[in-house]
Amino acid sequence: MNIAEIKRILTQEPSQEELTIIASDERLGVQKLYAAYERKIEAAIREKERFDKMLAFEKEYWQQGIRNVAGVDEAGRGPLAGPLVVASVILPENVFISGLNDSKQLSAKVRERLYEEVCQKAISIVINIVSVAEIDKYNIYQATKLSMERVIMHLKPKPTVALIDAMPVESEGVKTVSLIHGDALSSSIAAASIIAKVTRDRIMFNIDKEYPEYDFASNKGYGSQKHMEAIKKYGATLWHRRSYEPIKSLAEDLLSPEVDANSKLVVLKQQ
Repeated sequence: MNIAEIKRILTQEPSQEELTIIASDERLGVQKLYAAYERKIEAAIREKERFDKMLAFEKEYWQQGIRNVAGVDEAGRGPLAGPLVVASVILPENVFISGLNDSKQLSAKVRERLYEEVCQKAISIVINIVSVAEIDKYNIYQATKLSMERVIMHLKPKPTVALIDAMPVESEGVKTVSLIHGDALSSSIAAASIIAKVTRDRIMFNIDKEYPEYDFASNKGYGSQKHMEAIKKYGATLWHRRSYEPIKSLAEDLLSPEVDANSKLVVLKQQ
């Protein structure tokens, strides 16, 4: 076989016989290809082992015969502008999503890829886009709790257990488990963090088109230097949280507009 043929074989699913032949080939180019193939296989094994560890909490319940275990997480508690997005996801048993992790640890490109794979493989996905008005009305902590209760309630099938990143949440008929740094410990919570983060980033990109001066596409509503300078120069937009400083001091006489008053529940997938 020439080098091109060997490269093609190694990028597919080589048989053991083919691997034996390639491994015994003394040509330097072939040995480099084979070494790269082995590194790729070893990396895949390590990734599968890492992912299995992130299913430890889910497996604990699956082994008890509990099939529907949800993960719940949010994106956007800290920013000065934009909605809060809360997501809940139920993953099937024996699922494998390579690279799935806490969304904050991943690049935007990887998050987009994982978003599509989670949507494809999940049993059920529900999102709640929490308006600025609701955040200002309840405060961010209470708005987050209410939203997490909301997304759990609307999952179909109804989960028996919900694993939640950090927040103590109650849901009728559902056992809720709060996990500190849960998005790095549970695959279900990590999946929810991906859905929430990508959804919110897309919203902020769209808001940026309306208000390019604030650089929302880049800062996602957080208080970057450019964002703070824009607030001082242009004031607050309808997307700014009136209960957050420095917006609260700058815009005490402004109310959140009615157009932003209602949160939006989105069912991405259900059975």
